Amino acid sequence: MFDKIIQGLKGIAPTLATGLATTAGGPVAGLAVNYLSQALLGKDGGAPEELQAALADANPDQLLALKQADQAFAVKLRELDIDLEKIHAGDRDSARQREIAVKDWTPALLAFFVTAGFFGVLGYMLAYGAPEKGGEALLVMLGSLGAAFGAVVAYYFGSSAGSERKNALMDKLAAR
Repeated sequence: MFDKIIQGLKGIAPTLATGLATTAGGPVAGLAVNYLSQALLGKDGGAPEELQAALADANPDQLLALKQADQAFAVKLRELDIDLEKIHAGDRDSARQREIAVKDWTPALLAFFVTAGFFGVLGYMLAYGAPEKGGEALLVMLGSLGAAFGAVVAYYFGSSAGSERKNALMDKLAAR
């Protein structure tokens, strides 16, 4: 429901994007919706369709309000002692534990195909360049596979270095 909004927010308000993506729309996601809705619509609890339309048509003042809402949301999470990375780490860990318990080969198979696809398309484009017909589609595919490859690496190896940088930044913001 919020997938397009989350993608649109990643570069502008990454903490709100992460909050929206947490644990299947729980209380953290609800809090993120309220911050997002206030910044874009001037009210709490905007519907996903309203928020998506407002984000697509956001003016510079609304983009600034989004950045400020992102910072305020990060401070609120710290006040509530909510660590989004810990929540995501728990989600990843439960997925890993399920994989071990049921001996599921699906994640490993998907990881293999994503990795092979990413480096295969990348190698093709390095060797032959983008074809005249369908080159843009190949670039979109490469971008999607690159993002999926990043998720594969995070799943199997974690992302603790990025989390430490994020926490340090949030501490600086909270100290202001």
